[in-house]
Amino acid sequence: MTHPQTKVHRMFELVEPIATVTFSEVPNEAFLALGMRNYWDGYFAGRAAPLGLAPAEVVHAVFYNFADGEVARHIPWVWGKTTPQEAIAVRERGSTAALRQRIGQLADSPDLVRAADLATRAAVSAPTEGRALYAGLRALDVPAEPVARLWHAATLLREHRGDGHNAALLAHGIGGTEAHVLLALSLGMRAEEFGRIHHLPKAQLAGVVDGLRRRGLVDAAGGFTDAGRQTKERIEALTDELAAPAYDVLTADELDELIAGLEPIAAAAQEVDH
Repeated sequence: MTHPQTKVHRMFELVEPIATVTFSEVPNEAFLALGMRNYWDGYFAGRAAPLGLAPAEVVHAVFYNFADGEVARHIPWVWGKTTPQEAIAVRERGSTAALRQRIGQLADSPDLVRAADLATRAAVSAPTEGRALYAGLRALDVPAEPVARLWHAATLLREHRGDGHNAALLAHGIGGTEAHVLLALSLGMRAEEFGRIHHLPKAQLAGVVDGLRRRGLVDAAGGFTDAGRQTKERIEALTDELAAPAYDVLTADELDELIAGLEPIAAAAQEVDH
């Protein structure tokens, strides 16, 4: 059935903190123990593992929003230290431990089991066409343990949405680094202050902003024009629209139940101290 886009977007807000425990300290330490040199080695090993031994060019294309050369600093180097299969297992164990640590007693509640079941039904039901990273994750076994299953479902839903977001960016002619600039501006930040791109050479980042300025999306002061803001809003609306099929398998009542069940879990997962 077709659900309101407001509820599809609410699911994004709830899934995000659950899935992104993957990028926190516990999984990071597990990857460092395998011989990774830094956080980004573990990030690329874990997130790219469902794609198998894909070359850096393929991972760059699928991930979409990294600057040229960033992926190649880690892929294929990491596959000299671990295998995709081992990286998948380490990522799941570390992420599950991190989620359990953050949500405390909620980890053992019947409500979590029900939320994991509903989220998993949605997460394994969406079409895979045109969604390479989601398809890679779908090929993995669904964990039996409820906290692991919830994390896995959240990750599937996140990457399904992410693949659709990349398609929406592509349809609007917005490249990966440009997407970060637009996100920074939507958060009220200047591009050079934004964490994912502030490390880029100043001239490179200035060139990206200049390109957006020439297209009328960024003004002389480096902020949004009306056209830029509208483009960002259209991309977000299309992203929600493309994410919606994942929830077609749930009734309206089931989706409401899932949202209610995830709210305390997502709130607890979001409470970080860094």
